[in-house]
Amino acid sequence: MTDTYQGTLESLSSRPLPSWYDEAKFGIFVHWGIFAVPAFAPNVGKISDVFKNEYDRAVAVTPYTEWYANAIKVAGTPSAEFHQQTYGDLSYEDLKQQYVAQLDLWDPVQWAKCFKESGAKYVVLVTKHHDGFCLWPSQVNNPKQKNWSSERDIVGELAAAVRAEGLRFGVYYSGGIDWTFNRTPLKTFADFVGSVPQGDYPQYALAQVRELIERYQPSVLWNDISWPTNKAALFELFAEYYNKQSDGVVNDRWKHYSLGSKVIATKLGGKLLDMFAKRYIRKHPETVDGIIPEEIPHSDFRTPEYARFDDIRIKKWEATRGMSHSFGFNRNDREEDYASFNDLLHGFIDGVAKNGNLLLNVGPMANGQIPQPQLARLQGFGQWLAINGEAIFGTRPWRQAATETSEGIEIRFTQKKGDLYIILLGTPTSNTVHVPALSLRGKGQLLMDGSPVELHPLSEQDDSLVLEFQRGFAVASAHVIKITAAA
Repeated sequence: MTDTYQGTLESLSSRPLPSWYDEAKFGIFVHWGIFAVPAFAPNVGKISDVFKNEYDRAVAVTPYTEWYANAIKVAGTPSAEFHQQTYGDLSYEDLKQQYVAQLDLWDPVQWAKCFKESGAKYVVLVTKHHDGFCLWPSQVNNPKQKNWSSERDIVGELAAAVRAEGLRFGVYYSGGIDWTFNRTPLKTFADFVGSVPQGDYPQYALAQVRELIERYQPSVLWNDISWPTNKAALFELFAEYYNKQSDGVVNDRWKHYSLGSKVIATKLGGKLLDMFAKRYIRKHPETVDGIIPEEIPHSDFRTPEYARFDDIRIKKWEATRGMSHSFGFNRNDREEDYASFNDLLHGFIDGVAKNGNLLLNVGPMANGQIPQPQLARLQGFGQWLAINGEAIFGTRPWRQAATETSEGIEIRFTQKKGDLYIILLGTPTSNTVHVPALSLRGKGQLLMDGSPVELHPLSEQDDSLVLEFQRGFAVASAHVIKITAAA
């Protein structure tokens, strides 16, 4: 039998995006591992703010608890001070036993039911983060760190539980960073991007990703940071994956190792990159907000992090973010450190209107419990989507993504099978809503209660739209008006 796809850009690019991924819209990311034991990072705002304010040690003082293993290697950081006060002479590796000891408390079936009830359609689990610890009993030996994988098959158990709920399962893998292969403390942006391990690491990473594909048949292959092999080896990996997994998709964080990677890893190259980055941030601070990976030759979707695109994109994309400023659970997070449900939902709707998905992160505690603030937000998504999901799932962007009412309530649009969905990101104060510069005809219905909505122009001389509602609004984060046979 001949493989459908070959390891060439032309062949890979000929593959259409699997429809399930475009239609799914909402996925759950899970960051859980040894870093959940200390569960510590300083309250410093967004990761982009750290690079603006503390560039020279930004990588060691990020809000990401999953970067703890690096942070404690840099003297004087809040994480290093916390580690000394809490654990004394214990190393990060010593914390493995505390994590493993609590695995009996973890219930993957409970997680899967929670994710299903949130309205999510797929789940992506971090199988190996930058600390190199594997959440499955890998048969690929790590030559730099003995016994650095879980004996319990966390990946397999969650995959089975998620699929039993009718959701698709994907895997995250930190291909560009592994601190067991490169133990140098990282402080700056150049330190970070220049630390991609070489030597025996590229073959190790290839073997592990192939193992993940064989063992778990993931519908999403979500690599992080970059990729340690050359382009030819990467494209062969993509072709193998596509030929084995017909519904599989790959993200955009597979920038292959190149001459430029070698230059950045040198002392002079890193110094020049840091100089350029600091100058750019100083001159353009308003443009540095979240993280948007650069485009690469082949991917199925883009992945802005704590950021969204401003307009409708032809290429599929997926916004990814934690509910607070960290992905892994942070013991320092208070209620006010979490994004509000309204902000999360509105960001999700905005992304869908612009051809995006949302991969919303859950950061469980070391004992496998999902923190209450995160559960509350998942429940909020589930309740809203149970009523309004038809305006989200399986939709496509309309001719425009956004406008607003005359009283300043933002509007987003989606469409499906000839129907248009007008999504109000707020609650109007009256039964009449005026939308300037929007001309529409059709039969309207409020999804919340099924009541009719009349559409008519403001006047014969004005194309602006007036929506007349049969009854007053109950307060909600967002209201959906379905326009049947919209014209």
